[in-house]
Amino acid sequence: MTASVEVRGVTVNHGDVLALDDVDLDLHAGRVCGLIGMNGSGKSTLVRTITGLIRPDSGTVSVDGGPPARARSRGSIAYVPQSEDVDRDFPLSVRDVVLTGRYGRMGATRRARPADRAAVDVALERTELTDLANRPIGQLSGGQRKRAFVARAIAQQATIMLLDEPFAGVDKRSEAMITRLLRQLAADGATVLVCTHDLHALPTLADEAVLLMRRVLAQGDPAEVLRPENLALAFGLDPMWREEER
Repeated sequence: MTASVEVRGVTVNHGDVLALDDVDLDLHAGRVCGLIGMNGSGKSTLVRTITGLIRPDSGTVSVDGGPPARARSRGSIAYVPQSEDVDRDFPLSVRDVVLTGRYGRMGATRRARPADRAAVDVALERTELTDLANRPIGQLSGGQRKRAFVARAIAQQATIMLLDEPFAGVDKRSEAMITRLLRQLAADGATVLVCTHDLHALPTLADEAVLLMRRVLAQGDPAEVLRPENLALAFGLDPMWREEER
C-alpha cells in the first residue's frame, strides 16, 4: 500500500538543539495515527516538517507523491496547530474563520461561491457549531474554539489532516466530538495524524501509534506501543509502574 505521507531520514536542528534525528515514518489513508512523546520530543517539529513549514536539514518528505509545498497549494493537506492566536476584540465570526479553509479554492478574489458556503455549512454542522456560526470567535470557549479550527480543516476538504494537541484545554464533550470526527474522517478515506498527550484515550482514538523521542522508538498497534518498557524509554518511567498500580 502506497503511503500518503513518507518521511525518510529526516533530521532537523533548531540552532544547536537536535529536534529530529533520522526519522522514518509512513502514514496511510483511512487511518488515524497518534503521535506521542514527552515535551521536547519533536512532535510539533515533525508535524510542521510534514506540512513544509520547516525544511529538514537532511532527509526527505513526500506528501501525496510530491513535496509538501505542492500538497499545500492543492489544499490536500490541512494543519490544526496547537494554539491559535485569537484577538478577542476582533469581530471575526466563527463562520468567517471556517471559511478561511476555502481560500485556496477561491482564487485571487477570495469571493465565496455557493460550493464554498455549502462546505462551510457542512463543517459547522459536523462540529455542532451551526448555532454559533455568527458569534465572534473570541467569545467561544476553548473547546468550541478548537472545534472551529477543526471545522476549518473539514471545510478545506483536505485528504491529509495533521493536528497538534487538539485536545489541549478542551472540555470532555469537545474531546469526544473531535475524536468521533477524526474517526469518521479516516473512515471516509482521510489520512489523520494527531499529536496527543492523552495516553489513556489513544486506543479509542488511533489505529496506530508512534512513540517519538527525536527518533521513532516504536510504531504499531497502540496497545503494543504503550507497553511499559516502551514508555520507559520515552518518558523515563519505571517499567513496573503499571504493575504497582494494580
